[in-house]
Amino acid sequence: MPDTVISVENLSKRYLIGHQSAQRERYTALRDVVSREVRNFLRKASDLVAGRQIVQGDEVEDIWALKDVNFEVKQGEAVGIIGRNGAGKSTLLKILSRITEPSSGLVKLRGRVGSLLEVGTGFHPELTGRENIYLNGAILGMSRKEIRRKFDEIVDFADVEKFLDTPVKRYSSGMYVRLAFAVAAHMETEILVVDEVLAVGDAQFQQKCLGKMTAVAQQGRTVLFVSHNMVAVRNLCNRTIVLSGGSATVFEDVASGIRLYAEGNGSGGTNSWLRPHHQAITELGFKSISAALSGEQPDLTLAIEITLVGRNIHRAAMVAFHVSNELGLNLLHVVPSNGPCIAANALDGTYLCQIALPPLIPGRYWVTAWIGPSYFETFEFCRDCVSFDVTESPLSGRTAQHAPDHGFIVPKSEMSRCG
Repeated sequence: MPDTVISVENLSKRYLIGHQSAQRERYTALRDVVSREVRNFLRKASDLVAGRQIVQGDEVEDIWALKDVNFEVKQGEAVGIIGRNGAGKSTLLKILSRITEPSSGLVKLRGRVGSLLEVGTGFHPELTGRENIYLNGAILGMSRKEIRRKFDEIVDFADVEKFLDTPVKRYSSGMYVRLAFAVAAHMETEILVVDEVLAVGDAQFQQKCLGKMTAVAQQGRTVLFVSHNMVAVRNLCNRTIVLSGGSATVFEDVASGIRLYAEGNGSGGTNSWLRPHHQAITELGFKSISAALSGEQPDLTLAIEITLVGRNIHRAAMVAFHVSNELGLNLLHVVPSNGPCIAANALDGTYLCQIALPPLIPGRYWVTAWIGPSYFETFEFCRDCVSFDVTESPLSGRTAQHAPDHGFIVPKSEMSRCG
């Protein structure tokens, strides 16, 4: 297709990592040590001759950061790339930015790529902010005249005019990101690639960046945006690519991609959670958590049952819950109104919290549980540990699907003529 600016075909990236043999922890004779070191030397020599990566360790393991990834991105699209930590998002962006070479597969890019991947990427720490602007522009193939034409816009957007002639190694992380994003966004590259690095900036700057990326996409340029902020992804992007275990699933609508990400990142749609055996407890924690929904719209009740377990408990504890939606937005903060405190001598036991929910639109919701001796200290924080599904509309007789953009709570209301 002539309007396709990014084409990825059967893309894979493999890393080799070394492990120290478990036998090192045991008693070994001198002949075993000599034999092991000779084997390691021969393996590394063979890898060097063959041009392969040399890996330290007694044992070598293959890790596929990406495996047979396929997708296309058209001109002017804003695509959100989402997934859990370690899913392969940053690896994909580094390959698209020509920083990392793929192990196999093909990537076709039509146009220049402006990237903002990590704090400090593409900047020389010894050069000033002014010099780095010209350096980045030159790397992207822009003439000095073109860079000069954009210079004032970049400085104004980054708000670093006072520090423009200061070496960037003395910048704070927030200043670094502001300047780096301003350079990448204003250099008029055909493709703009932005990683989660924007999280370093404050809320005002993040909104400014999202507005700029929206304007970039409207100008016919392509945006690839990696973030764990589902609200930002929904507001900016018109398609999503969900990465999981190195594999990619492409969605033509943002909502479906976010839903798949939320299911894989949160509870996976389960209404019960049991503490893993290997998960240690310092003083007090949750042994199990379950959630059950009852009632009919708009009068829904959520029952959360928790079982606590502790060791050497000498302090009372407080319990609280958050209820969040598929975007990760906290909709409700629940503190038991009859007193959240549980006496120290009664903490080993099971407790039930009944929550009168407001009228929620249909969808999946997640419960986060917290317990601590005070609001300023935490014993345990179980994020998105259990979920529940609302299937009916809070509006009687409604058949049209609710739009999450319009809100998630539909309060009871009445209207009458007053004049």
